[in-house]
Amino acid sequence: METLRRFFDLNAQSCFVLGPRGTGKTTWLRTLLPDSLYLDLLNPALYRQLAGRPEHLMEIIDAAPRSEHVVIDEIQRVPELLSVIHAVLEGPSPPKFVMTGSSARKLRRGAANLLGGRAANRTLHPFMAAELPKFDVNQSLEFGLLPLVYASDEPRDSLDAYASLYLEQEVQAEGLTRNLGAFARFLEAVSLTHAGQLNIAALARECEVERKTVGAYLEILEDLLLAFRLHVFQKHAKRRVAVHPKLYLFDTGVFRALRPRGPLDSPNEIAGQALEGLVAQHLRAWADYSRQRIGIFYWRTRAGSEVDFVVYGDFGLQAIEVKNGRRTHASDLRGLKNFRDDYPEAECALLYRGERRMRIDNIWCLPVDEFFAHLMPSEAPLALVS
Repeated sequence: METLRRFFDLNAQSCFVLGPRGTGKTTWLRTLLPDSLYLDLLNPALYRQLAGRPEHLMEIIDAAPRSEHVVIDEIQRVPELLSVIHAVLEGPSPPKFVMTGSSARKLRRGAANLLGGRAANRTLHPFMAAELPKFDVNQSLEFGLLPLVYASDEPRDSLDAYASLYLEQEVQAEGLTRNLGAFARFLEAVSLTHAGQLNIAALARECEVERKTVGAYLEILEDLLLAFRLHVFQKHAKRRVAVHPKLYLFDTGVFRALRPRGPLDSPNEIAGQALEGLVAQHLRAWADYSRQRIGIFYWRTRAGSEVDFVVYGDFGLQAIEVKNGRRTHASDLRGLKNFRDDYPEAECALLYRGERRMRIDNIWCLPVDEFFAHLMPSEAPLALVS
């Protein structure tokens, strides 16, 4: 497949490029930096050399033709290299280092030296709709937007393999848990929680494990960049708000692959979770790529009034509700109206599966396809109607 443009760009300085497997880090860097010195720690021979003697990295750099960039793929496999890289960066005319990783755990916990601020932290996400030559919302809701799956001739098989093999193998390879059966039950239970409030005690009961074990499993998912939480928006709160965060898997296709389906599982409920998750992953990527001060939250009062997403920061204050229906109803706008009562300066919008823009009680009702197509890192999330 032809390499597609990405909104992600490199810093002028050295940087970490983090992201789950399959997000295209290696392909993108090989295209962007074809003349770099490229070191792949998934190569067994190179891994053994550098794991046994990290200082050998200096000899490799000295022996190679001069290159502006040194790319080290899967840096978390040998976190001890960071001390060597630090020493190189303090020398005369150092190259820029680009270090990719699919796990933040070993970098954060196993390496005391994170280059003392000499390297920025960046994250590569699944595709955004505006990065694609042709975006199909129905296909994206079914298979997600992982580049690995998007490029596959058999996306369902690739997605199933990713969900059933990669996730467990990655956890096993990192030595994060010995009980893969319990972790597999946990993944299934998390898929039921996707786009919902996180209740660790309920998850523990569902998985038949202790609460602290579920807490550790959630930490694993977040360290492997496979899940994220949205916290409730509380700034200048005028009502009592919820305390539990919401949980999302990083890609809608992965959610679909993990989510159990049977006669007791409502297709409409699953479709609603998938659509909200697709909006969540887009907003998360948009916020990271914008490189502005932006927070993504949700809003829910103790009385049950809720807005799916609240965007707060350099682009202002936006409240966004997501509905899977093709028509809008007065009840769909209730949460947004309550939020606007508390925050009259907020821009409010309802995203839905219909085809027509509408404005009801000063709230935009927008086709979700149009929202995805216009979401650009350089603009506010509701710039299409501003």
